[in-house]
Amino acid sequence: MHVSAPSDIDLASLVSARDGGRSMDVHCPFDKSLIGSLPVSTRDDVAAAFATARSAQAEWVRTPMRERTRILTRFRDLVLDHNTELLTWIQQETGKSRANAFEEVTDVALWAGHLAHHGPGVLRERRRAGAIPVLTRTHERRVPYGVVGIITPWNYPFTLPVTDSLPALLAGNAVVLKPDDKTPHTALRALSLLLEAGLPPGLLQIVLGDGSTIGEEIVEHADHMVFTGSTATGRTIATRCAERLIGVAAELGGKNPMLVLEDADTDRAAAGAVTACFSNSGQLCISVERIYVHDSQWDAFTSRFVEHVQTMTVRAGCTWDADMGSLISAQQLETVTRHVDDAVQKGARVLAGGRARPDLGPYVFEPTVLTDVQPDMELHSAETFGPVVSLYRAHSDEEAVAAANDTDFGLNASVWSKRHGPRVARRLHAGSVNINEGYAATWASHDAPMGGVKDSGIGRRHGMDGILGYTQAQTIAQQRLLPIAGPRGLSHERWASLMHAGVRVLSRLP
Repeated sequence: MHVSAPSDIDLASLVSARDGGRSMDVHCPFDKSLIGSLPVSTRDDVAAAFATARSAQAEWVRTPMRERTRILTRFRDLVLDHNTELLTWIQQETGKSRANAFEEVTDVALWAGHLAHHGPGVLRERRRAGAIPVLTRTHERRVPYGVVGIITPWNYPFTLPVTDSLPALLAGNAVVLKPDDKTPHTALRALSLLLEAGLPPGLLQIVLGDGSTIGEEIVEHADHMVFTGSTATGRTIATRCAERLIGVAAELGGKNPMLVLEDADTDRAAAGAVTACFSNSGQLCISVERIYVHDSQWDAFTSRFVEHVQTMTVRAGCTWDADMGSLISAQQLETVTRHVDDAVQKGARVLAGGRARPDLGPYVFEPTVLTDVQPDMELHSAETFGPVVSLYRAHSDEEAVAAANDTDFGLNASVWSKRHGPRVARRLHAGSVNINEGYAATWASHDAPMGGVKDSGIGRRHGMDGILGYTQAQTIAQQRLLPIAGPRGLSHERWASLMHAGVRVLSRLP
């Protein structure tokens, strides 16, 4: 199962850590085999990484935009050229299926291309209406923060580090990135490809280690923070960022609903629900964990959905034949098992799956469908982050909407309907809503922002927001001919009278 890096690439050398320090082992979820050992960064290493990044950023900010976009374009092409290798790195570190790993590689290539084509236009300096027409010439420019701290989780080890780092770099920032300790090789391989594409050395620094130690240090040094992970940790980071008066963007937890309305195409909805619920073994912030089915559609949808789930191919390995792969760790397996066991013990019924499969792999859990889930069960409201979904009857579309909104989370939602999807989508409390699709339509629409509301986070990826979020606005106004306070020699009363008449005119202009 182990796949070594090419002989000319020493990924360990890309970690910002001193020689001779501690190291950590990274294991493959498929079979617990050793992938490799990498150095662990200390607090001093993090401080040194920021110092190196600041030095590199001072030169980078003067690099013409056309050169920055050329680097992104070359990186996109390198990602596509190294597709097979990247798929294997992603799989061996996460345990996900090859098809799900392919989503990451494709997404990164498309996002890099989108940024290269559209980023310069978003970031360009713009002429704004001045205080006084003709006399005031005003411009808005976007200024990079300096060094952006980015902390990403293990579930999408290629997509998330790259998705957050590329717009930060394009905007003129440097980056200090901490990928999760379970999946560091994939992020390091991304860095090596960026360097091959022409990114100046030192501009993107990667540190590894315990989040409570070096994560805190990143927040202390960063000029802006980006975090993906749990709501609890996101609150802690946001609190410290507020104390330091720096910005933060955070994509946090979710308990995402899917609604099968009275007029839904049940065949299409049942097939779509498989992808919506079980991609990456359910270890996806925007995957569906709750399905509300109109009573008139219950029998048809449930039977078709369960049939699809029961015929899924679950396999641990680098093969295209698997519909679903493994969970990533013993900890994740324990959480999923606990949620399911607790629900069953309290009266929930298992319609499909419901158990671990050590015969397939140490952390494999069957795709699981439950019904009769009640509020006193842990998985009713808590994020499971695994291949488990609960079905609920809804006596009306209105009831389904109310139940979907009855949560502290608001990351993603899915609506299945022939006619009423747009109307219902606008009533759901979620940062993104997909109609007749689970999650991919909104995520892959790179020109539109993506993020959560309520306890699911603040800030946005993608779209203009996901580019401008790595900058601060600076306004520059040049006054000509006459000062705003009036010319010398003219009385205050006379100038006020002239300005009063002028305001009447200006207030009517578009």
